[in-house]
Amino acid sequence: MPLIVKDYSWTQTESTVYLHVPLKGAKAEHVDILSTDEYLKVHFPPFLLEVFLLEAVDEARSSAKLGNGVALITLPKRIHRPWDNLVLSINDKQTMKAIRERALQTHMENTAVGRREKAVKKQQEKKYSLETMMKLEQEERELIQKMKDEEREKATAEMEGWKIRHKVQTAVEEPLLKLTNGDTVKTIHQATRLLLSICFCFNVLIFLPEGPTTSSRAGSRKGQVDLPAPRSSGKIQIKFTPRAFPTALRESRVPEEEEWLRKQAEARRAGNTELAVELKDLNNEERNPDWLKEKGDKYFATGNYHGAVNAYNLAIRLNSKIPAFYSNRAACHLKLRNLHKAVEDTSHALDLLTPPVADNASARARAHVRRGTAFCELELYTEGLQDYLAALKIDPQNEVLQADTNRIRQIIQGCRP
Repeated sequence: MPLIVKDYSWTQTESTVYLHVPLKGAKAEHVDILSTDEYLKVHFPPFLLEVFLLEAVDEARSSAKLGNGVALITLPKRIHRPWDNLVLSINDKQTMKAIRERALQTHMENTAVGRREKAVKKQQEKKYSLETMMKLEQEERELIQKMKDEEREKATAEMEGWKIRHKVQTAVEEPLLKLTNGDTVKTIHQATRLLLSICFCFNVLIFLPEGPTTSSRAGSRKGQVDLPAPRSSGKIQIKFTPRAFPTALRESRVPEEEEWLRKQAEARRAGNTELAVELKDLNNEERNPDWLKEKGDKYFATGNYHGAVNAYNLAIRLNSKIPAFYSNRAACHLKLRNLHKAVEDTSHALDLLTPPVADNASARARAHVRRGTAFCELELYTEGLQDYLAALKIDPQNEVLQADTNRIRQIIQGCRP
């Protein structure tokens, strides 16, 4: 005899009814739910819940979710109006039995339809796979046949060409080898006319020695086109245009900018060769620090801060001279609330962003803001204000920086006695 569940609850909207049924420790795979337009049954031995619904619901759109020890059942109403009660007030056992039998019959029919649809879909997928495979095999056979035809045509053309060349050679050499003193000129003229007619037909140009000759076959092949000699080698002087800096000469910081460019070039050439040997199982792309930085940037943009930190970590191990790696990793530490690590990374980035020039101004401003943010989160507002003032000195027109700096000043003034 099953135990009837009575401690369920239900709520409703204009269009939907929601039931919360406690599962009393039952596992999801042991819960059996049967729902039709007028009947609902939730069975998880030894408990049973039967609901004879007050009005019809949309069986096709009904759903159930099991989790956290509760079954949440959603029943969309067919007629959008509030219900006075969830359960239909009936005490007639015959009526209840008839509703159960209709629900069971409907469930069996839906199950059978589902099986048939599944079988039809499986058959269609199998047929599509077979047709695709046959089509691929047919294309492969056609490709192989095409290759065979091309090879056959090529071999036939080569054979025909050899026959023509042999015919020409025989037609020219036999009269020359049988020459006598009396008929030399006549025979040469005949051979020349024959040779020219054949060459005209097949667009071939053959050079013959001048005048009558009785030389051998090797001598008849001396007429060759002389190829030009290779060009002599030489050197080309290349002069690079000096880099022009936009700063006025009286305010010029050319030495600092040249030093910054030199440091950037050295940083790009630097690399951990020993670690590259350890990471030989990775492909060349995965051992590229710039590729790892782009990967970390994508992870950061999608909110995967741990993945971004791992990408920046490997990039720094491969090349520890690029300030952007430390600055970007500091941004991840800020999101993960690793504030001391954020301060450490931004300080390292600022050490690498020297000397201060126009090319690295935006990077220095970002690093100061991130370190200042970390200090403020650690409630070190004085140190944070110094970093924000440094960033504001680099970008004095930034209204957001101005507002944040004033806010930190107000906090410091409010904290003082």
